[in-house]
Amino acid sequence: MSTIESTDRAVRATQRHESMRVSVIIPCLNEADNIEECVRRARRVLEGSGMAGEVVVADNGSTDGSAELAAAEGARVVREPRRGYGSAYLAGFAAARGDYLVMLDADLTYDFDDIPRFVSR
Repeated sequence: MSTIESTDRAVRATQRHESMRVSVIIPCLNEADNIEECVRRARRVLEGSGMAGEVVVADNGSTDGSAELAAAEGARVVREPRRGYGSAYLAGFAAARGDYLVMLDADLTYDFDDIPRFVSR
């Protein structure tokens, strides 16, 4: 199930979840061209490696449907009204339920297959 949440609601939900191992956090602002593929890749790697995890997309006010596309692919989407890369990441960190936080960008700059390696260190 995917959801789109306000930052406050997402932070409250964090306190109710204790079995999550990895949170992949992806800040997003008008990334409709890439966000679906990002979420698919992150979920595929988590599932393929056997890690319990979630994909958190911190949407920074997208107007191109990015948040809805990410949610449709199974991401938890947190809406952060304060603009800026740092604000989006902070919202994602606050909403994350994992023991480990992996930061990736929505422009596919990083190799999502590296997620298990990031967590193993």
